[in-house]
Amino acid sequence: MQLTEDQIEFYREKGYLGVEGVFSAAEVEEFQRVTDEFVEKSRTVTEHDDVFDLEPDHTPEFPKLRRLKYPPSQHEVYDRALRNDRVLDIVSQLVGTEAVRGHGSKLNIKAADFGSPVEWHQDWAFYPHTNDDMLAVGVCIDEMSEENGCLLIIPGSHKGPVLDHHLDGRFAGAVTEPDFDDSTAEKVELPAGGISLHHVRVLHGSLPNRSPNPRRLLLFEYAAGDAWPLRGSDWDAFCGSFVRGEPSNQVRVTEVPVRLSLPAALRGGSIYENQSVLKGSTFKSAGG
Repeated sequence: MQLTEDQIEFYREKGYLGVEGVFSAAEVEEFQRVTDEFVEKSRTVTEHDDVFDLEPDHTPEFPKLRRLKYPPSQHEVYDRALRNDRVLDIVSQLVGTEAVRGHGSKLNIKAADFGSPVEWHQDWAFYPHTNDDMLAVGVCIDEMSEENGCLLIIPGSHKGPVLDHHLDGRFAGAVTEPDFDDSTAEKVELPAGGISLHHVRVLHGSLPNRSPNPRRLLLFEYAAGDAWPLRGSDWDAFCGSFVRGEPSNQVRVTEVPVRLSLPAALRGGSIYENQSVLKGSTFKSAGG
């Protein structure tokens, strides 16, 4: 699946892109079924663990799964999506290399009427590399709309600085600069089966789900094969993360701004836990 020149230019200028119809109705139905199965499995846990991240009011009677961690490791349906050629064709075009590495994944679940927000942040603040030819793909398991907490983007922010994501000297997983302005935010609304793509440095977040409809977003983080993580990596793990092309020990270094996610967050485990130390929301407008 190939992007048009207009789509590529849109991504280059704004730092994000939405593409419809990447996954079929049958594939979407399979995503939904498998995800529902994991929500059912979450009834058996009462605390966050290596698989499940839970809403604060989760109970066995009313399971509220906020995030499924490392979904490709949990089910083959998610692993196939990570390696889907239609997705990888698009990613290769945008990161500029045939060799592509997958270096992170999660499934964020905003269930009807209560899904948690994700405060403004830049992915680059969590995992800077030697170059920033990196992006995240969000596979829409449901329609993604303003009402159910769609992705919000500050267009063009991928060309700017890396903002401070620290509070009281510790990493907090969200923008903490007092004069941060989100008035130019744009909504990324897509039907189920579409994908969102956003640059690793673009500012983004999402509001709570205030609708009766769920918003489940399967997220894959991809990097150009010659981007090396500045906080280091095990060589075998690095090589094993390639989803297209072959690894090389020759990396590409470009002039990119970096703030390390150190000292580490007081609360680890997920971005939700990182952000739980915030004294208030980073949202100043509804977005868009």
